This record gives sequence, structure tokens and C-alpha cells, in this order.
Amino acid sequence: MHGSARTGGDAARLSEVKFLTVAEVAQVMRVSKMTVYRLVHSGELPAVRVGRSFRVPEQAVQEYLRDAYVADTL
Repeated sequence: MHGSARTGGDAARLSEVKFLTVAEVAQVMRVSKMTVYRLVHSGELPAVRVGRSFRVPEQAVQEYLRDAYVADTL
């Protein structure tokens, strides 16, 4: 289902998501904001557009770092 139709469960889970700004993601990952924008635009890091800016779910940042770490050490 697409669009604005959501079930109560989806809304409850969404309210628990912590979103980070691009600057906060860059600080956590110790990279530039431009690197974060590249990851978002390439689809490697999921984000939500809020007006003219992006917000990245904190869990997505953690998963990206975990997957990158595992991939590079194999």
C-alpha cells in the first residue's frame, strides 16, 4: 500500500524512529556532509526528505556501518 494510508501499527513504529540530520550523520560516521549526501542520493543510505533537507533514521546509519565493516573484513 502506498500513499498516506497507514495502519495504527505503522504510525506507532514511525514515532519511535530517531532521525538524524546530515550533519549529525557525518559526525557519527566521521565523514563530510557531502559524503553523506552522496550515500543518500545513491540509495546506499535511506533518508526522508523534510522540506529541502534530509533526515536519516539512526538505525539505517548503524546498519550501514555494520554492513560496511563486515564487508571490508571478509
